[in-house]
Amino acid sequence: MEAAMDLMRRMPPASAETALNALLSLLPDHSLDLLSQVDLPLQVCMDKETLKEYILCEYNRDADSYRSPWSNKYDPPLEDGTVPSEEMRNLEIEANEVFSVYRDQYYEGGISSVYVWEDEDNGGFIACFLIKKDGKGTRGYMQIGSWDAIHVIQVGPEEEGAAHYCLNSTVMLSLTTDNKQSGTFNLSGSIRRQMSMTLAVADGHLVNMGKMIEEMEGKLRNSLDQYGCGGRSISGRREKWFALFGRHQKCLI
Repeated sequence: MEAAMDLMRRMPPASAETALNALLSLLPDHSLDLLSQVDLPLQVCMDKETLKEYILCEYNRDADSYRSPWSNKYDPPLEDGTVPSEEMRNLEIEANEVFSVYRDQYYEGGISSVYVWEDEDNGGFIACFLIKKDGKGTRGYMQIGSWDAIHVIQVGPEEEGAAHYCLNSTVMLSLTTDNKQSGTFNLSGSIRRQMSMTLAVADGHLVNMGKMIEEMEGKLRNSLDQYGCGGRSISGRREKWFALFGRHQKCLI
């Protein structure tokens, strides 16, 4: 299992699903561990009722159906599908509205989804914030690129006006371009980080979670820049990176 996870950490996001399926065939006894620990590039679906796109993941899946954060319905339809409580659903609706604004301001487009559900183990709740941004030859010499961000926050029960937040974040990047200045290259990879804080809930859980995600995305972007985009020799690649991923990445360089 350790060797399998080490292999997946080195696998380009575009090949992750193929590699995972191969590992599931080789290690059937570890299927649950692999499926729960390996992040795959995000997929998108259209809500037929609201005509809004939403992101598919393990956190809005029940059997072979996925729940839309907009209509709260499953596709394909599932009569007994799991849905959040009224309190969690209200928080989920508000979080999707706020996160859409965040996505537009920092990424200049893309798709976002937020899913919230009760955490029966510790009496709190869990929220999953997702962003997917794709680009295909829309600017400069960009051929294709994608940025998938997954933020899962576990929120503990409120005690004396404060709550404990544990954030696990993963960013998967894939970028391909071709021009005379920088040449042909493909840059892909993923990075995962964790952050824990105990914060006052006077301003609400959504404010606290938003601040943590914004801080974490800054750290992840800086880490990716140091690993794959640092140095003057590939400064031309930064422009293509900026063109694909918007102002959020510009302000973090």
